[in-house]
Amino acid sequence: MMACRLTCLAGQGLRRVCSGSVRQFASTSYLRTQQTESEEDRSVNQEQHDLSRRDFRYIFPEFLPDPKPEWRNKVRERLERKDMLQRREQIEIPEFYVGSSLAVTVSDENSPNPNKISRFVGICIDRGGTGLRAWFTLRNVVEGQGVEFMYQMYNPSIVKIEVLRLEQRLDEELYYLRDAPAEYSTVPFDMEAEILPEGSPVPVNDTVVPLNSRPWTRKWERYAMIYSGYSIENPFPTPGKVRRQMRWMAEGNQGWQLQTLKYDLMRDYRNTVPMEEQDQIWEEVGDQLESRDKQMRRVAAKRAFVRPSKRI
Repeated sequence: MMACRLTCLAGQGLRRVCSGSVRQFASTSYLRTQQTESEEDRSVNQEQHDLSRRDFRYIFPEFLPDPKPEWRNKVRERLERKDMLQRREQIEIPEFYVGSSLAVTVSDENSPNPNKISRFVGICIDRGGTGLRAWFTLRNVVEGQGVEFMYQMYNPSIVKIEVLRLEQRLDEELYYLRDAPAEYSTVPFDMEAEILPEGSPVPVNDTVVPLNSRPWTRKWERYAMIYSGYSIENPFPTPGKVRRQMRWMAEGNQGWQLQTLKYDLMRDYRNTVPMEEQDQIWEEVGDQLESRDKQMRRVAAKRAFVRPSKRI
């Protein structure tokens, strides 16, 4: 009888030990599952964060180095990025694209203004350069005359850069506006800034500009396959121009080569910075660029806010 009771007690103790072990194992496995899921969530969030920051190559293209290996110097590029961030803390350099309407204020000792500053308003027809050598060109028509200014983006003489209308165009450069009617290049100097709603995408202006009659600054009929933002009413008015265009497009000539550029994968490879290197650059400067951009957006929203007046 005593042996049976000891056996029962031993069995109950064994069941308690087993049940405790099962609970401990279940809790440990649950914690491991939660930890694994949290690590997976963190990795997914990090991947999404990296993908969103890869869009910076369109917003801040000057932070990417020149892809040509013979012009690369990693020490110089890192120092330039630090200088660019410090310069952005001193002045407003907002997001803009080719086709956006900008107003640039610079210090000019020859200006008739008592503050010795001058302001020019125009449409951005091109931008380029890397690092501290980044530049952009504005065009406007003043009193019937086309005027263009090329600015060095990080020039110490620049006081302020304002975006009056943020938009993109169909092409990466708009030099054909030189041969287009004046109304397509005219921006009023008293234009008020247009503020886009928070989180809205950048609008694309799909206007197709009709060119004036010849003469032109370039032979635009040869580049109609590359640019989508202009149209020509009669590109080849004479048989001689038709023959010259046929020779231009013949195999091996420059026109034929322009047609095959979009299939040249090695050209795209040579003109592109590796994605891994881009991620390292955005990891280095991304936080400061995001905080500065948010700060400028808040300031722009306050400027655009009009206080309601009391009605009597």
